[in-house]
Amino acid sequence: MRLTLPDLRRTAAERKIAMLTCYDASFAAVLDRAGIDSLLIGDSLGMVVQGHDSTLPVTVEDVAYHTRAVVRGSQRTFVVADMPFGSYQGGAPQAFDSAVRLMQAGAQMVKLEGGREMAPTIAFLVERGIPVCAHVGLTPQHVNRFGGYRIQGRGQAAARVRADANAVVQAGAEMIVIEAVPEAVARAIAAESTALTIGIGASAACSGQVLVLHDMLGVVCGRRPRFVKDFLAGAGGVEAAARAYLAQVQSGEFPTTGHVYADSN
Repeated sequence: MRLTLPDLRRTAAERKIAMLTCYDASFAAVLDRAGIDSLLIGDSLGMVVQGHDSTLPVTVEDVAYHTRAVVRGSQRTFVVADMPFGSYQGGAPQAFDSAVRLMQAGAQMVKLEGGREMAPTIAFLVERGIPVCAHVGLTPQHVNRFGGYRIQGRGQAAARVRADANAVVQAGAEMIVIEAVPEAVARAIAAESTALTIGIGASAACSGQVLVLHDMLGVVCGRRPRFVKDFLAGAGGVEAAARAYLAQVQSGEFPTTGHVYADSN
């Protein structure tokens, strides 16, 4: 039986949640057997599957296709689908149409990027029965505005990231991905948030962690981000690597201080 959002909340009260991105049925089956709690059909597929240099070319059709594959391959994991660039920024009705397509493909929750500016859209979706995961800090769909994949929330910008997190929770988001912000900022958000917090380059204090599947397996092209760890090295197989990731997230062994950011480093 597939995990539900209340199941994840109960899990988070006892231990950390382990999430990985996934894009096909075969890997979904392996990660499901390994006990991974949640699978995210991320718009990262644009880079690791399609070969683009950003997530921006990904469409709703792309995410829906991969969501159906992941759902067919898994039985237990909670399934979250990314809302790709241009599928929700046009306003609440557009976001609802996109979210419906992803939910009909089998997603149990949709994820969108942004903070205070997305609060009305999040509220619109939640009021219509669509669970929402927000995404604050480094939001890859804003790469052109940021001028690259840069750490967010340093110095005076910390208040902005915390305000963004508070705004999306107040709007009804029940999960927040916090990406590439200083550890102290992520820790503060985790402490004050009533939503589940999922870190990536953030803090071990979050309710759980997420990595891109390919990063977790050491399939990294170019410079490896600080928050990435190769769990396949020495594991002997993909399922063993996923189990090692799960165990280290649960125990708090991952992430270490070497996988997160200080305010000045």
